[in-house]
Amino acid sequence: MMLLLNSSEDLLGNGSNTGHGDVERVLVPVLDALILVLGVSGHTMVMMILCGRRRSGVRHIGQSRQSPMTGTGTDVLLVALSAADLLLLSMLPFHTVAIAMQRWPFGDSMCRLVSFLGSACSSASAFTLAALAASRYLTVVWPARAFCLLSPRRVSIAAVLLWVPACCLATPQLVFRFVGATPPRASDGLACFSFLSHRDQLIYGLFHFLLAFLLPLVTIAVAYGSIYRFLWRSQRAGRAPQVERYHSKVTQTSAMLVLAFALCWLPSYGLTLALLVDEHSGTTGTSPRYGPFGVFARLMATSSMVINPILYVLMSQKFRQDLLRLFKRDEQGTSVAVAMEAA
Repeated sequence: MMLLLNSSEDLLGNGSNTGHGDVERVLVPVLDALILVLGVSGHTMVMMILCGRRRSGVRHIGQSRQSPMTGTGTDVLLVALSAADLLLLSMLPFHTVAIAMQRWPFGDSMCRLVSFLGSACSSASAFTLAALAASRYLTVVWPARAFCLLSPRRVSIAAVLLWVPACCLATPQLVFRFVGATPPRASDGLACFSFLSHRDQLIYGLFHFLLAFLLPLVTIAVAYGSIYRFLWRSQRAGRAPQVERYHSKVTQTSAMLVLAFALCWLPSYGLTLALLVDEHSGTTGTSPRYGPFGVFARLMATSSMVINPILYVLMSQKFRQDLLRLFKRDEQGTSVAVAMEAA
């Protein structure tokens, strides 16, 4: 997870300012609980729907059939994205408890593990979004090549391999994180800190920003820019209007996922970079207050774990149909179970 979220018990807490601190200790857990419930339920339904699509092996473009080889490749990446977000959500309660208690109560090993998994999951999500953009580019611009390259097996392998650079980028969190206290805190006011050296923290923060945020964002922007240019030219040429409309709709949904990712994480990265420039920032051990913007940046970062299922429902008619079928199937299963119990 982003450095800001990993250091949230420092950035949002300050023993010297009890007014804002009391509000944050109540407000942050409430918001985190809401995000946790919405995120877990939403991503669970998404994974059920996408896995159900893969089992059925049925895809449509307009009224015609599509090979499951090309359609399922994108679904695999969406499943991987939901899996990364679910794992990221599982780290959220640790930070919530730390903020509510104004200290890190889970020990040094959990400090390292939670920070490592949070950073790895957020990086894997960014890399998966970049891979999703690349797959959309191939599917729209080079469909014949996409048919060969985007098989479920190959895309599944690629989705797993994306975790290799994500885990490498998160390794410093596992090695250098530690639990300690700073002068403003009481003897039991331990916090999960980042690095001993401000210089090391600055280098790592910039490196993380470039590789886990800026590079995927540039890749995504280039891919979708190329897609929209291709669709615009195809529309002007009047080629296969039904197929072009389908690709345009799917591409818009994917682009909204990426836009939501950028908007949700930008405040967090911006604040983190600002903190890293300041040698007295909370990311290296002290605990100043960053006011409402710190809470806002953290809320936006955690909201990124919830926004994807909402966008699926709002923008994809096919997903809404699958969701309705899922609820109908659950209702039928409940009715059968009640009937059997009554009998």
